Amino acid sequence: MPLGERGGWERSESRYCGVETDFSDDVPSLLSFNISTGGFDYVLAPLMNPSYRPSLMEGKGSETQVLPVSGSDLVLAPSQWSSHVVGKVSSWIDLDSEDEVLRMDSETTLKQEIAWATHLSLQACLLPTPKGTSCANYARCVNQILQGLTTLQLWLRVPLVKSDDATSEGLVRRLINTDSWELWNSFRLLCEHDSKLSVALDVMSTLPSETSLGRWMGESVRAAIISTDSFLTNARGYPCLSKRHQKLIAGFFDHATQVVVSGKPVHNLPKASDSNTEGTQRHPLRSYLDYVAYLFQKMEPLPEQERIELGYRDFLQAPLQPLMDNLEAQTYETFERDSTKYIQVCCYQRAVAKALVDRVPDEKASELTTVLMVVGAGRGPLVRASLQAAEETNRKLKVYAVEKNPNAVVTLHNLVKLEGWEGIVTIISCDMRFWNASEKADILVSELLGSFGDNELSPECLDGAQRFLKPDGISIPSSYTSFIQPVTATKLYNDVKAHKDLAHFETPYVVKLHSVARLAPSQSVFTFTHPNFSTKANNQRYKKLQFNLPSDAGSSLVHGFAGYFDSVLYKDVHLGIEPTTATPNMFSWFPIFFPLRKPVEVHPGSPLEVHFWRCCGSSKVWYEWSVSSPTPTPMHNTNGRSYWVGL
Repeated sequence: MPLGERGGWERSESRYCGVETDFSDDVPSLLSFNISTGGFDYVLAPLMNPSYRPSLMEGKGSETQVLPVSGSDLVLAPSQWSSHVVGKVSSWIDLDSEDEVLRMDSETTLKQEIAWATHLSLQACLLPTPKGTSCANYARCVNQILQGLTTLQLWLRVPLVKSDDATSEGLVRRLINTDSWELWNSFRLLCEHDSKLSVALDVMSTLPSETSLGRWMGESVRAAIISTDSFLTNARGYPCLSKRHQKLIAGFFDHATQVVVSGKPVHNLPKASDSNTEGTQRHPLRSYLDYVAYLFQKMEPLPEQERIELGYRDFLQAPLQPLMDNLEAQTYETFERDSTKYIQVCCYQRAVAKALVDRVPDEKASELTTVLMVVGAGRGPLVRASLQAAEETNRKLKVYAVEKNPNAVVTLHNLVKLEGWEGIVTIISCDMRFWNASEKADILVSELLGSFGDNELSPECLDGAQRFLKPDGISIPSSYTSFIQPVTATKLYNDVKAHKDLAHFETPYVVKLHSVARLAPSQSVFTFTHPNFSTKANNQRYKKLQFNLPSDAGSSLVHGFAGYFDSVLYKDVHLGIEPTTATPNMFSWFPIFFPLRKPVEVHPGSPLEVHFWRCCGSSKVWYEWSVSSPTPTPMHNTNGRSYWVGL
């Protein structure tokens, strides 16, 4: 039974909770006890009798021997195997053992068990933790298996520990000289970042630092296995988790990670709780499940906008080509719903209102008419915001709405008639760069910003349009700056890699970032200011940046860079998506993602040095980027060979 129904969370995979069990050759009873009686959604169960060793079968008529699996495939319906069982590969296997017999037995058994799991149509199978820091042979064998899988997912079990954490837990002692993230990273790199390989984290009673834990939010963590001895005891004698554990589990819930309860009960519950309302014996781990369900039900319901955007989480989209292509009505509709950007107490309406008041003093408000030009008027939201600002400030306004898209111009004409703006608004069907205005503007208003600020050619467009702005005229926006930050983004990297070509690794994508780990604060890249009447104006840019990752985070893998922008519309009115200053409740822009062809591993104390270029040609603008330290990467998108924005 799912953990609960919460607003926006009912579609999340994290609402399912599993339980780790011992080997049983009576799978129907195992499911009945743990699912029907216990209330868990699935079992994490061994597929093979743990005493089985292939070498012991040799010479004993092995060709007639039956593998000691947990039961025939016929004991459950295919849908039950698929929905209620996650296979658990034998924990004794050690493919990197010095003992050749054990090593060969391990490889044979691993392949037999995965073959059996595939036959059963299981959705996932748990691989045991590597026995030491060297796991090359284990990874080689798993990589061979991955090449033949279609739907089965493999979860590598990894303890959630870091080398500087003081602990004496048995499994960790064998890995004490390594950060377990590095163990996972080494394994997945040997397996070529295969998207069918994920990680299942063993959550210990002691947790690493917050920054160290943050790395995992960008990894493909499918399960968090919590041992019963990691639970504390509350005042009533029931299991509970520390505040730090609660925060971690909430983060896992938010990233579609499922919780698995493992171990024997270690809490002495009140006698009355030993049986349920029907008088039958309660599952011994039911109180742990109830607590996990309580944490899930405590999650804040997702805001309405977040629910709308769920389908866009970590979904790669190509940026718009605003000059080459005309936007469709549905795209305009999406942007126009963003009331924060255009109206209310924020952004464009407030910026225009401040500019009008500065431009025309109160004593001349009834005499002077301000000429305002909206360049790139679309279907009219900036026109409406400007007129509302004029009404709010009691200023007289004359508006030119300049728009190159002939389809949007039709909508503009209808809007002017509907609103009765005929004497105020003049519609110009023309590219702003080529229009010869009959008079100069006091205020030039535009919304040509992309996710990276200048990536939809706002500088080029406004350079062409500013010729009809008065020398003392005001541009809204007056400036904008792009930002980048390094991220771990396994899902995004795998989605790009799935295309199996160079072009997709050299294309920046618009994406609602979710399953990413932001590894360092963002830094500014390029800034553009308007109007720019300099005779030496040049929109080409170059910036070298150095990021220092927190020393207590441990090593991290950089899959690419998240890009944002922040703009000054007018004076103290700003608009942007840079995380530390982002305009609240605005959804017009998702961040941009610049992938790296080969991910870069960064170790503590080793700075990450990255270079970004904005290049301009006669017919296009493009970005190039590369990393020079700690490991040089190839130059990305040289000469705009894979991605450009057409002029």
